[in-house]
Amino acid sequence: MTDRRRFLRTAASGAAVAALTPLAAAETVCPEAAAEVARPEAAAAPALRSAVRDVMERVEITAVRTIRLEFPTPTPRTWNAVKSSGGGRPRTTILEVGTDAGVTGAVIPKGPRDLVERYAEKARGQNLLHTEAVWEHLYRDERKPVAAGLDLHAIGSVDLAVWDVVGKVMGLPVHRILGTHKTRLPVYAAGGYYAEDKGIPELVDEMVGYAEEGFTVVKMKVGWLDAPEDAARVRAVCEAVGPGVRVMVDANNGYRSAFEAIRFGRMVEDLDLFWFEEPVAPDDLRGNAEVREALDVPVCAGENTYTRWGARDLVDAHACDWLNLDTIKAGGISEMRKIAALASAYHMPISPHGFAHMNANVVASLANAPIMETYPAKARDFNPALEPMPVTDGTVAAPEEPGVGMTVDPSLVERYRIS
Repeated sequence: MTDRRRFLRTAASGAAVAALTPLAAAETVCPEAAAEVARPEAAAAPALRSAVRDVMERVEITAVRTIRLEFPTPTPRTWNAVKSSGGGRPRTTILEVGTDAGVTGAVIPKGPRDLVERYAEKARGQNLLHTEAVWEHLYRDERKPVAAGLDLHAIGSVDLAVWDVVGKVMGLPVHRILGTHKTRLPVYAAGGYYAEDKGIPELVDEMVGYAEEGFTVVKMKVGWLDAPEDAARVRAVCEAVGPGVRVMVDANNGYRSAFEAIRFGRMVEDLDLFWFEEPVAPDDLRGNAEVREALDVPVCAGENTYTRWGARDLVDAHACDWLNLDTIKAGGISEMRKIAALASAYHMPISPHGFAHMNANVVASLANAPIMETYPAKARDFNPALEPMPVTDGTVAAPEEPGVGMTVDPSLVERYRIS
């Protein structure tokens, strides 16, 4: 019994028991038991076989908590076409889901803290290894299925935590469980925000800095200034980074009509832009389609769209060339896989919105996810919760840590925890 308990504790901390025979598993986590298994009269090793079966057949939630961190260095105040951000101390929430397997799922969620906790509690009693059943339970176990909004943020956050548990139980990064497609992930640097006293020279310095960091694709904001001014900013950046670096533009739904977006787009159409992101309102599918039809620039949309059904509507409306639904907001890894499958039937690439740590495993598992959003290393100067992913020749390495790979350094939690 002692050996069995020791085996379970060690397996839960990251041994890849799923891929091991009982003897190999025993040698990995419990040498004393391995010697016992190797004896001819103990060849069946029933206790160890039972241990593997137990930890791989059912895992349930035993505890739920959220932790709030606040970091001391204020972020600069910046804005896009529709809203401002920064100017205060950055905060991060951590969702932790304890289990009877001895592992803890830990992710950085989206949505109100109490709502995320409520959905995590709803998953109690579910077998977390049955990820599809858990998702369906969270989505449908109310008076009617959740349609969109903050509830989907919470469901997606819990889904990420569930996958983190699954990966840790199996001792594998999640993309290995889903089926790895690539181990180097092409990325782009998201930046180029508007800010006080930030003119074209400062913008150019910023974007050139991303290229020097190793990015071969960079993204900048448009839509807040008049079209000729924004076009001049884009042209200056393209000229500065040179032909070896592609440029994306992101309007954050800032143009009030397809006409305005098309007018701007024609001013930069000759620059071979990588894409034109969210030109008009997210619900204006017809407007997006008009922009796509009028310009020789790929249109990207979906960041503010929920679930596979929202993605289906974008595709059916011919509203974009790229889908960039947010992995958490769309419903989690479980749902993003369905969205990617839908897109692949139309030969449409996807590039999930948001910070790389929530997206890396799903992107690594998909053939039609050719590039991933990330933020430059300097972003960690303000919010150090997650380590930046080193960029080499425009790519980052697929995660190797078991689970989702969003574990925050315990020393940071101890130092900056406020609740």
